[in-house]
Amino acid sequence: MNLIPDSAKKTIDLFLQQGEVDESLAVSAPEANAYEFQSSGVVEMLEKLLDKFVDERTTLQKEEMNSKHAFDMLMQDLNAQIDQATRDRGSKAENKAKTLQAKADATGDLTDTTTTKAADSKYLGDLTATCETKASDFESRQQLRADEIVAIEKAIEIISSGAVAGNAGKHLPSMLQKGSALAQLRSSSTTQNRVAQYLSAQAKKLNSRVFAAIAEHATDDPFNKVKKMIKDLIVRLMEEANEEAEHKGWCDTELSTNEQTRKEKTEAVETLHAEIDQLEASIAKLTEDISELTKAVAELDAAMATATKLRTEEKAKNTETISDSEEAQTAVAQALTVLKEFYAKAAEATAFVQQKAEPEIFDSAYKGMGAEGGGVVGMLEVIESDFARLESDTKASEASSQKEYDEFTTDSKVDKSSKSADIEHKTAKKQDESQALTTKNGDLEGTQKELDAALAYFDKLKPSCVDSGVSYEDRVARRKEEIESLQEALKILNGEDIA
Repeated sequence: MNLIPDSAKKTIDLFLQQGEVDESLAVSAPEANAYEFQSSGVVEMLEKLLDKFVDERTTLQKEEMNSKHAFDMLMQDLNAQIDQATRDRGSKAENKAKTLQAKADATGDLTDTTTTKAADSKYLGDLTATCETKASDFESRQQLRADEIVAIEKAIEIISSGAVAGNAGKHLPSMLQKGSALAQLRSSSTTQNRVAQYLSAQAKKLNSRVFAAIAEHATDDPFNKVKKMIKDLIVRLMEEANEEAEHKGWCDTELSTNEQTRKEKTEAVETLHAEIDQLEASIAKLTEDISELTKAVAELDAAMATATKLRTEEKAKNTETISDSEEAQTAVAQALTVLKEFYAKAAEATAFVQQKAEPEIFDSAYKGMGAEGGGVVGMLEVIESDFARLESDTKASEASSQKEYDEFTTDSKVDKSSKSADIEHKTAKKQDESQALTTKNGDLEGTQKELDAALAYFDKLKPSCVDSGVSYEDRVARRKEEIESLQEALKILNGEDIA
């Protein structure tokens, strides 16, 4: 009722009031001048309403098209903003990946530094223990030297006594001139026996096979032969000392170089292992991400294909419905035109009998079906409005479905583009890391071979360079003691005063 103008409402009210007859005034019905259709005003009013509604529909359609155009422009702007935001997100994701890579590198460096620190701490502990052992050995050697001094002083005291020095001056010249008495001198010489006893004691004390051999020969051989043997032994011991010193220098150089090589190669192998583990984990994660993204892209393609198929079918059905509705409205309008022309002609035909009385067999004049509420005209108008509503609803549904399809297609394309870009990026990164992994494996193989070679060379150096029971300093000290003892024994045999 809100859509009907006031003038139309008044016309309808007047039309409805014409059907009401006051019974008190119905004494004698006046004769009708002619047959008049009473629904002409309503038909005219409805035609005006139809024209008005058509104009309003046209206006609303224009407004809808303008609104749709504005909406499309807004959507384009929003899609552009989404694309820019997506690119910004990709850039930030790339920066995040670089930051995580830097963090992983820093973590690897921290692990390497921690390992190096642990190795240095272990080396410091070993060096401290070695220094403590060296200090203990030095104290032992100092005590050994003190005992040696006491023994030497005792030997000097014995040699300086009258029994040795006096008898040597008294008997040795005649014994040297008499070669036939050497055997008797060997068996009875107190000096020779004391020298042999001294050398034997020193051999036991120093655990020296050289002294034991000299002591054994001292009781059998003449003094000259003993002196020569002592001198030869001293020369040989000094030569051995020089050779061992040179060998010690060579061993120190080789061991230091080998240790540095082993340390560097070990650190390199550990670093390469850590990098290879990291690359393998990253490649596995990239492979999983690429698989998931590929699956998601395939699902998007399938969903878009299904949506496109359904949209095509729905659009065809809606187009057919709209076409049928328009065709039906045209047919109903034509039927209304035919009926209206018929009722107009019928009104003109009944104008000739306006003076005649109604036949007795009819209660009233024939007015047709046009003015009745349930007549053909009203029914056709309802049918026409139903088809018009069906057309409007179908168009609205088609526009809504097309909008939803466009939004879904746009979102799907943006999502697919983003996922495809991620797949390309991750695939390229995976290829780079796979190449890096191959390079690292090759480096690890070469470095491992170098480390194995260094370890094998160290095992080769062990028998001749690494201390086995007795250290180099202990051997030098013992050799020095042997030389000093031999020199003292030689002085004793020469009759020198060693005090």
